[in-house]
Amino acid sequence: MTAVDRPVVAPPEPWAFPPSTTHDLPNGLRLVTYDVPGQYVLSVRLGLPVSLRDEPREREGVASIMARTLDEGTEHHTAEEFARLLERKGVSFGAGMADAGLSIDLDVVKGNVVPALDLLRQILTEPAFPQSEVARQVRTRIAEIEQERSVASHRAGLEFVRTFYAPGDRSSRPTAGTRETVSAISRDDVVAFHARHVVASGVTMVVAGDLEGLDVRALVEGALGEWASGPQDRGHFLTHAAALAPDRGRIVLVSRPGSVQTELVVGAPGPDRSVEGGWAPYPVLGFVLGGSPNARVDAVLREEKGYTYGIRSSFRPRRRGGVFLTSGSVRADSTAESLRLLLEILESGREGFSDKEIRSGVDFISKTAPGRYATADTIADEAVGMALDGRTTDFTTTNLRDLATVDRARVEAAYARFADGAGVGATGPGSGWTVVMVGDAAAHLAAVEALGLGDVTVVTDA
Repeated sequence: MTAVDRPVVAPPEPWAFPPSTTHDLPNGLRLVTYDVPGQYVLSVRLGLPVSLRDEPREREGVASIMARTLDEGTEHHTAEEFARLLERKGVSFGAGMADAGLSIDLDVVKGNVVPALDLLRQILTEPAFPQSEVARQVRTRIAEIEQERSVASHRAGLEFVRTFYAPGDRSSRPTAGTRETVSAISRDDVVAFHARHVVASGVTMVVAGDLEGLDVRALVEGALGEWASGPQDRGHFLTHAAALAPDRGRIVLVSRPGSVQTELVVGAPGPDRSVEGGWAPYPVLGFVLGGSPNARVDAVLREEKGYTYGIRSSFRPRRRGGVFLTSGSVRADSTAESLRLLLEILESGREGFSDKEIRSGVDFISKTAPGRYATADTIADEAVGMALDGRTTDFTTTNLRDLATVDRARVEAAYARFADGAGVGATGPGSGWTVVMVGDAAAHLAAVEALGLGDVTVVTDA
């Protein structure tokens, strides 16, 4: 029997995001294309630099209602007719409003891209906003508000932003509006918001998929070249950072009598992607602290203590600034002890990290990247997300390559920079952790106060 030499397995080559081609149309629309051979369902994404701060204060939520009704009929088609057109052409459509801006998603088989782009044109430039559909979406949103208040994780999130951000800042209030502001929204409000803000200037449009044989620029220019440019100055979208509450460093306990679990949200100011020293260490830092089932938080609170099914941590950058969040639920009878342990773990970064921890984070993030960006939709999603952050996917490639250089020294420096900036470990209204808990206040208040972490505010839902 002849021996066969064992094959040599070479290390993987450095991964790069697929190359793109960029075209700037005369009306201010930027088209970015990614040719992904074999991906015959094309993913079309639009990122519109529309800010939640653009909403009238008394009509907050109007951007979300507008996004939900964009495809509910056009000048030439009823809502039912337009829905059938989308279905007939195999078009999947979605739109949503977030702090990053207005996002529009469309997926369609390659052979139907021309009619799909015409349907997109109608959605963007000729929406009818029928009174009945606007009213229906308003009712739906009001019902959602009640549902959100009944779900502990949602309720904790609502209380967190109200505590963390300054009362006058838009970020302190729900993205899709409150009962009072949504109830006041009329069709005229939606029409006016659309006319002012859904314009071509500053918009990034991404098309990803198998583009062989398609002149995408000509197709897009033919469909959207006449889309009104609108105001050229959207500079406020680039420069605004959310204002933090002067008393954000405190504990808020939302009373939910009889709750068998307590929902925890712990946060502090975090960096954006332009942070000194590079962004690459921060996803690793989040992963090591609480970004996986093997991270420090779960190793203690889940595996050792059995207090939780899982708690997760992550850095969430915005265009300016960001937030570090840790959230999850714990057994009610472990509430105070879980909070104490959680804060100790989050602050343990000052004592350093092991090479093994850092390597696990670096390997996970870097080696899963090719899988995360293997399809046209994930490529398009990343591209439009980067565009709304004022970047291109060159940043994605550069950051992943920088990740290979991340070591213990860089992660520890990143933690020190974050901790010092956020006042982690300090006490006082303007520093330290913002802690929100949703649980049985009567059962836990005394034990939480006994931790000596500061004053505890109890909130009772009406």
